[in-house]
Amino acid sequence: MPKGYHDRVAFVDLSSGEVRYEAYGEEFWRAYLGGRALAAYLLLKHLPKGADPLGPENLLVFAPGVLTGSPISGSGRNTVAAKSPLTGGYGDAEAGGFFGAEMKNAGLDALVVTGRAEEPVYLHVEDGEVRILPASHLWGQDPLEVEARIKEAHGASTRVAQIGLAGENQVLVANVIHDLSHFAGRGGLGAVMGSKRLKAVSARAKKETLPTYHDPALLKALARRMAQERMDRAAGLVTMGTVGTVKPFNLRGVLPSHNFLDGFLEGAEALDGTNLDATGIRIGRDTCYACVIRCKQVVRIEGGKYEVRPEYGGPEYEGLGALGSTCGVTDPYAVTKANTLCNQLGLDVIGAGVTIAAAMEAVEKGYLDDGGLGLRFGNGDALIRALELMARREGPLGALLALGSRRLAERIGHPELAMQVKGQEVPMHDPRYKRALGVGYAVSPTGADHNHNLHDTAFAKEGSEALKELRLYGDFPALPIHDLSRDKMRMLAAKTKERGFVNSLVMCDFVPWRVQEWLEAVWAATGFRLSPEDIQRIGERTLQITRVFNLREGIGPEEDRLPERFFQPFRKGNPEAFLDREAFQQALLAYYELLGWEGGVPQRARLVELGLEEFQNALA
Repeated sequence: MPKGYHDRVAFVDLSSGEVRYEAYGEEFWRAYLGGRALAAYLLLKHLPKGADPLGPENLLVFAPGVLTGSPISGSGRNTVAAKSPLTGGYGDAEAGGFFGAEMKNAGLDALVVTGRAEEPVYLHVEDGEVRILPASHLWGQDPLEVEARIKEAHGASTRVAQIGLAGENQVLVANVIHDLSHFAGRGGLGAVMGSKRLKAVSARAKKETLPTYHDPALLKALARRMAQERMDRAAGLVTMGTVGTVKPFNLRGVLPSHNFLDGFLEGAEALDGTNLDATGIRIGRDTCYACVIRCKQVVRIEGGKYEVRPEYGGPEYEGLGALGSTCGVTDPYAVTKANTLCNQLGLDVIGAGVTIAAAMEAVEKGYLDDGGLGLRFGNGDALIRALELMARREGPLGALLALGSRRLAERIGHPELAMQVKGQEVPMHDPRYKRALGVGYAVSPTGADHNHNLHDTAFAKEGSEALKELRLYGDFPALPIHDLSRDKMRMLAAKTKERGFVNSLVMCDFVPWRVQEWLEAVWAATGFRLSPEDIQRIGERTLQITRVFNLREGIGPEEDRLPERFFQPFRKGNPEAFLDREAFQQALLAYYELLGWEGGVPQRARLVELGLEEFQNALA
């Protein structure tokens, strides 16, 4: 058995009740590692072409990474993947917390679910085995109650991934809740769980099912040695998390506001982490498995209409932007309540917020009847009510909101209002400012995603740590934030490959490990002696597989585009934040060339070079 693995992937058919296990061998794990690369491989290998994302044929994959469950700080992450009901193409999302580590340490390298149960069920992983258990008593229950009852059944150390009401109702922006306060948010994967009548997956690790590492002493020493340095290098995240970025983005004039019409919002500083502290909303910080950073927010609002309990976590920058500034809402109490409601109902904060922002603009322009709700920019109470309608698919408005922004905008005859790529809503980083990130949005297999991507600001100054690390893959100059040259596309290509690798470890973005430290950790865990070139190769393999998957499902280069709004200046905001259409198109073509995609299509010869010859015919 390869070190660092169980060499055990469970396949569960909910229609038949069959559970089987497959082993893949050391060379397979060296090529795919785990996480995103593994999930992409399993989907392209086993999912029938043209499968309905909400039908029984779709596969739902839970894939921790090679380092998940190890003592390495930032390694407690889990990939969830399926054919996305939101985009119709490849979909994946990651969650922190503890569930991924618990599942890996319970004896599985991945879990693949297909079929549809006749009645609600949950899966329990323990001793390397998966059991299908009844969950009718859990269906419709609050996530806090669901977790408590599963722990009562299997032990207090059990960890739980589950869906909320939105997933049960197959809302297309439903997430998968991990440990109550961590979320695999993007792609509507909670809707896939709901379509299978799969309420939850629980896992309980034991000492006997921990993986055997190649050099456990080195792994522990590396974790100890780097813990304090990580805290020093990530001081801002340690003290504030991501919520301290709202005010700087607003002052820079690039904070997404009013459905991305504006980059500046009067009063948005009230949403910044400093004010969450001043108001007493933020009461502490939480962490993920084996992580020293503790960047997660803990919030509480006592009494009143915005009462919030701390169990469901607090808002991060993306939630404050999507539910706050993008909807024109600057009341921190209302936005915190909205964020908590998303977490409790199982809604992706980005998908839900950007969809509601599109609806707000539509109502203000007279394109949509909100039934008297008052769904207009700045109305926090209407925002909260809209989230409830969305999760329940309640009434005509709730049914529309549940479809996500693209389908909502198309149905009312105004597709220009949907800020999405391939159907997935745009995160809170505007491509008029971070322009290479905009190209990354366009080519991302999941639709717009900031975690598969390059953030231009990190590579603008000579001597930056990010630039120094990127130069392990080639000779890259420091380039301005707004640059879209071929050299910037070389950076984007290298970075998107690297992200494919890191999302297969699976490691958190917020723990600033260096490239050589990743490689040392993989060596200690597995005995695989990898190089920076291997990082690029493994990451590219992931990019090629997901590109082939989308082409097979009818999502071609014509979908590699941004909303028209991003080629127009802000009404109010940074006047230099402007995306030139011709420069964007040339950059896109340069990226294609660097990936070997002729006209945006991977070439068979390159697939063979990467060991992907079994997928050549998928391009037919």
